[in-house]
Amino acid sequence: MSDQDIQRLESQFPAVSGSAFAAAREQTLAAGQSVLQSEQGMIYEVFPDGTRKLVKRISPPTPVVIGTRFAIR
Repeated sequence: MSDQDIQRLESQFPAVSGSAFAAAREQTLAAGQSVLQSEQGMIYEVFPDGTRKLVKRISPPTPVVIGTRFAIR
């Protein structure tokens, strides 16, 4: 596999993973189970009927510039 092939596959990853995540979320809700969702510094439990329950306050997301590298220790 060439570098170009790898780059092409990597460029498709965000869209494919987003679709897979959305489908899994909908399947979980359709099965009658709840899902967790973060929004504006909060984590909510979302139920199949659309109601939401606050679970926890969290730090807001950290903005990241594309190409930034982080060292994980």
